[in-house]
Amino acid sequence: MTPSPPGWPRLSSSLFYDDARAAIAFLEAAFGFSTRICVEGPDGEVQHSELVFGEAVVMVGSAGGGWMASPGQAGGRNTQALFLYVDDVDAHCARALAAGATLFRPLADSDYGPEYWADRTYGCVDPGGHHWWFAQRIRTA
Repeated sequence: MTPSPPGWPRLSSSLFYDDARAAIAFLEAAFGFSTRICVEGPDGEVQHSELVFGEAVVMVGSAGGGWMASPGQAGGRNTQALFLYVDDVDAHCARALAAGATLFRPLADSDYGPEYWADRTYGCVDPGGHHWWFAQRIRTA
């Protein structure tokens, strides 16, 4: 198996927003992502961007073009949720709420039993309608 390119995890996700620039600003302010590249299309919309959080990469672009829909364009339906481990999930949650994220699951400990693990997690929705889960490992098996 050929390794992924430097700076890329084996799996990354793409998200599409009605206002990709506003989404990028929110993801930086609320969740702590950094933008490493932002490519404009001929119409000035975000054609491609790469946001990083540690080794995680999320690509963000403008919705449209027939195959790239935002949750709003899909009737509010969401077909995916992103999951990201952070160092301090309580502080991360406070930052996300202060920036305008909406909780769908408040901070709570999830214990999967002594043979598995326990995480402290919360779930939120960003202003574009995408669902996010953030967690901090609090016990390993």
